[in-house]
Amino acid sequence: MDYRYLGQTDLRVSELCLGTMQFGWTADEATSYDILDAAYEAGINFIDTADIYSRWATGNPGGVAETIIGKWMKKNNVPRQQVIIATKVRGKMGAGPNDEGLTRAHIFQAIEDSLKRLQTDCIDLYQAHWYDEHTPIEETLAALDDLIHQGKVRYIGCSNYPTWRMMQALWVSDRHNLARYDVLQPHYHLAHRAEFERELADVCRIYKLGVIPYSPLAGGFLTGKYRPGLESGKSERTGGAQRYFTDRNWAVLDRIEAMGKEKGGCTPSQIALAWLLSDPLITSPIIGPRSLDQLRDNLGAVGLRLTDEEKKGLDEASDWRENKM
Repeated sequence: MDYRYLGQTDLRVSELCLGTMQFGWTADEATSYDILDAAYEAGINFIDTADIYSRWATGNPGGVAETIIGKWMKKNNVPRQQVIIATKVRGKMGAGPNDEGLTRAHIFQAIEDSLKRLQTDCIDLYQAHWYDEHTPIEETLAALDDLIHQGKVRYIGCSNYPTWRMMQALWVSDRHNLARYDVLQPHYHLAHRAEFERELADVCRIYKLGVIPYSPLAGGFLTGKYRPGLESGKSERTGGAQRYFTDRNWAVLDRIEAMGKEKGGCTPSQIALAWLLSDPLITSPIIGPRSLDQLRDNLGAVGLRLTDEEKKGLDEASDWRENKM
């Protein structure tokens, strides 16, 4: 397992990050513990979650994934310093109109709730899940800065931020001497490149942000379990993968599968992850296995890198620009 610094922080994280959105949703509690055990044993020390995971599932009030992680660490006596925990704030966590957002009041309540569920006194990376158009960025950053000074958070980051909001946040932090976002968690993979590459990639490169892409396998599309015109591979997440059912993406998938065979029998998932891991800008893709078999498959990408020629081939096959140079 390769470990690398997360942006400019002093956090050294594994090359794969274990996402936990599926805990309490498509993976029950027992399976979630098995996945955590196996990932930790394999050397994954980076776990990403969020307070809202997964409120959309029937019977899930939110906070379930955090609770499972906290119980797992306590049950296994996992040394706290050996695990880098990242969680998020922004989503609706109650019935009231003020139980969401990035206001000072909501952030201060949310951090206490997350710390309790995770059974820890400090979160390594606290992230704004998406931006809050109703709250001044100055209020959000000042609140997060206070949490760092209180010792409840080590570093802060954000997810799903458009470029203008990202730059505004960096400018406000610099002008007011506040903690800055050191990490971006973008939606980024071979079938969804433009959102990150158009401008955000340059921001991360210039300002030295850690980059931890979520959904690196396109909701299962890049695993190869879907085929044109077939209903196979249906799951609770199939609807999200259908957005990638285009002629270009099917051609990209064919290219990935062929490359896997050329590289000694690598699976499509492993090639898709290797494409990200072969980019020096990417710190740690966030995998989301809902079974041990899926985890084992993902772990096959550890140490796997594409040659310059292989990466260029996938870059060209999945290029989103209309006028290619």
